[in-house]
Amino acid sequence: MIFFEDGTVAVTFKALRPLRGEGRARGLRGKAARQTGTLSLAVLGACAVLALDIGAPHATPKQPAPKEPVAQTPAKPNLFDLKRELPSPYSANVQGAQPTTANPNADAAYGAYQRGRYVTAFREATKRIEANPKDAAAMTLLGELYNQGLGVKPDPKRAHEWYRLAAVQNDPNAMASLGLMAMDGRGQPKDEKAGRAWLEQAARKGQPSACYNLALIQLASDKPADLAAALANFRAAAEAEIPAAQYALGVLYLQGKGVSKDTTQAAQWFRRAADNGDLGAEVEFAIRLFNGDGVPKDETRAARYFLHAAQRGNAIAQNRIAKLYVAGRGVPKNLVEAAAWNLTAASQGRADAGLDQATAGLNPDERKRAEALAADRVSLAP
Repeated sequence: MIFFEDGTVAVTFKALRPLRGEGRARGLRGKAARQTGTLSLAVLGACAVLALDIGAPHATPKQPAPKEPVAQTPAKPNLFDLKRELPSPYSANVQGAQPTTANPNADAAYGAYQRGRYVTAFREATKRIEANPKDAAAMTLLGELYNQGLGVKPDPKRAHEWYRLAAVQNDPNAMASLGLMAMDGRGQPKDEKAGRAWLEQAARKGQPSACYNLALIQLASDKPADLAAALANFRAAAEAEIPAAQYALGVLYLQGKGVSKDTTQAAQWFRRAADNGDLGAEVEFAIRLFNGDGVPKDETRAARYFLHAAQRGNAIAQNRIAKLYVAGRGVPKNLVEAAAWNLTAASQGRADAGLDQATAGLNPDERKRAEALAADRVSLAP
């Protein structure tokens, strides 16, 4: 069996990033939150040391359901049910609700946006503003199209102008985008104080991405009041199904930062974030499952999570599933698969001398197969 040097695994806690492209109004609430910003706020601590005791190896809010008679309302699923099967990161829950086509009066502008028909979205939003110069949702949509360069040439200044007009009409999505633009200096001079003020206004109105981004800023502070406010904002964003916020809450419960340490709560939030496609949370939940930490121990299910995350390109998961294939824990022992995943992880800078040694006995044909599998996996990496 292969053991880690000290029996534990140190997993660097990923730097949380602001949510970008969240300046959307009602038709965009089903869109998955994107995290493509360049500004990084590493605020939740340097690392979490996670034991993997195998004797060897270690947005966006949902659309509200339509009101129906009580007799016809299905039972609400338990979002903290840790026994549910592994979700797909490409499930409807992750991609967001699709705009309805049954209603002839459905929002044409936002429906076009959600389907990727950005030129049509631009045209329909413009028509709405011509009909109603105070249509904040249409203004926000135009700001988003200019901000991301969707259907039009990217133009941060025009995006800023449209967001400002929508913010005057008290649109919280526009306020959230204005906050990030001010902090980044996009479309205007950089002004972190003004950016925070916009985020605070949007967060007071319950805008999920603003709550999350404001929480990042507050968490970087050493003031107890800011830590308490950060937790409240993370929770508001997490309840609105922002996966990065759910992951953050899981880490805070795991570390006992600002809250009592609670591995069960940590596992619950990691699972919920994994349901929403957060890759780091998927790995963390696999660790909880394997160790039986805050959730019943289940090596087979943990291996499925590790494998799923490995296939999505996570180097830690690739390393862990390789160790499981060596040990035959949660998966049948398979040294070819172990070598293939070890090579895949090594291509991302996660070399492992122990795995190299454990798979050194492969014959030339097995080695060739492992290298071919690894090459395919590297080429298919996101």
